[in-house]
Amino acid sequence: MSATRVLFGFHAVGVRLKTAPQSVIEVVFDAGRRDARMRQFLERAREAGVRLVEADGPRVAKLAGTQGHQGVAARVEPVAIAHSLDDLLDGLTDPPLLLVLDGVTDPHNLGACLRVADGAGAHAVIAPKDHAVGLNATVAKVASGASETVPYFMVTNLARTLGELKERSIWCIGTSGDAPRTLYQADLKAPVALVLGAEGSGMRQLTRKTCDELVSIPMHGAVESLNVSVASGVCLYEALRQRT
Repeated sequence: MSATRVLFGFHAVGVRLKTAPQSVIEVVFDAGRRDARMRQFLERAREAGVRLVEADGPRVAKLAGTQGHQGVAARVEPVAIAHSLDDLLDGLTDPPLLLVLDGVTDPHNLGACLRVADGAGAHAVIAPKDHAVGLNATVAKVASGASETVPYFMVTNLARTLGELKERSIWCIGTSGDAPRTLYQADLKAPVALVLGAEGSGMRQLTRKTCDELVSIPMHGAVESLNVSVASGVCLYEALRQRT
């Protein structure tokens, strides 16, 4: 039997109820919360036919592993979005738009990156296994359901994966504050992988060298860099703007 995982919060659990209700084993909710948002959520859960378990706040917190559960947690079976990066790329009909994260270890940052990737229509997010955070309940909560819709691939060797993307004619564009050209001068209509490093340390040197091109995000204020999730949003939505 495959390992179960826990989702918590209205957005994360609500998206799973909408996209794959058959994977929801049970929803545990705080019976003491009787506001309109909880009533609407429970109505959707009942319509989806999932098992509802009444509990108190501490029990929901114990299942969720956090106090920020909004009174809702669910035990779910994993849902496979795509078996592999190759399978996903082979099945695309549009030019690939990929987000590559190098060194993002904070679950809140990853969750926000997944959320913006979903909004901009990115086909997948890629990260190295040894310098990244995996999908966990905090990531799912922050992603507001995007962890259920955006494929997240953790690869053994990021530089090699970038090389394989280049063999597929996917242009790998890294972001760097000292790059000679800006994001807005790059052609993002073609198949592209946007490569971002963690705030502060940025991309690792090998990742940087493997990129086809480096671009900068113009900064006109006092701060020198953006949070990686904000930078991801700037880059992905510029790609979306060019493509539409």
